[in-house]
Amino acid sequence: MSKSVKRVSLAYSGGLDTSVIMKWLIETYGCEVVAFSADIGQGDVEIDAIRKKALATGASKVYIEDLREEFVRDFVFPMLRASSVYEGTYLLGTSIARPLIAKAQMEIAAKEKCDAVSHGATGKGNDQVRFELAYYSMNPHIKVIAPWRIWDMKGRADLVAYAKKHGIPVPVTKKKPYSSDANLFHISFEGGVLEDPWAEPTSDMYTMSVSPEKAPNRATYTYLLRKPRIGQLT
Repeated sequence: MSKSVKRVSLAYSGGLDTSVIMKWLIETYGCEVVAFSADIGQGDVEIDAIRKKALATGASKVYIEDLREEFVRDFVFPMLRASSVYEGTYLLGTSIARPLIAKAQMEIAAKEKCDAVSHGATGKGNDQVRFELAYYSMNPHIKVIAPWRIWDMKGRADLVAYAKKHGIPVPVTKKKPYSSDANLFHISFEGGVLEDPWAEPTSDMYTMSVSPEKAPNRATYTYLLRKPRIGQLT
């Protein structure tokens, strides 16, 4: 493993994986870590907590960029117009944001003269491809550190133990060993009991809605009020 890394830009969400990765990068490479977080509508409370947690975990700097308008305009709307649904059933709410996050992260990496970038995508999923192809499209020579492909931790239980050892507060426990990813479009969960395709989501995962069993048995009407454009029929 090369140790010649001085400054790393980390795509940081404040969750279990990236919180552990930040500390691991500092310990493994003895480098500075510049945390980058994208505000894509996950909520003001989460954004405020990210800055404090990143600095407390060891980040030398923290950048939080408001990408909400660009996310909806250039990614969500084109996705909906194209009816992009994975295998006919799964909406691309999480994956559609990755190239945008990676692009903005690379801009920060260039500004801070980072010689490497890092992400928290696992070595078995497609997110690593989304992040890294976006990185290389902007700088083919950038060094990419993907901890899940090189460290000796095997799963979230190891990460929880590492976080506890280093005093890193994380929202994941052994009883709830899953993580979530929220944005303006949706929220997704992964890990833990959800690795079993037959497992149903637990009731506490319904943060933007309620379970079908608890939904009201009457229709709700939503109206969009806006001014008509010039020449548009009202």
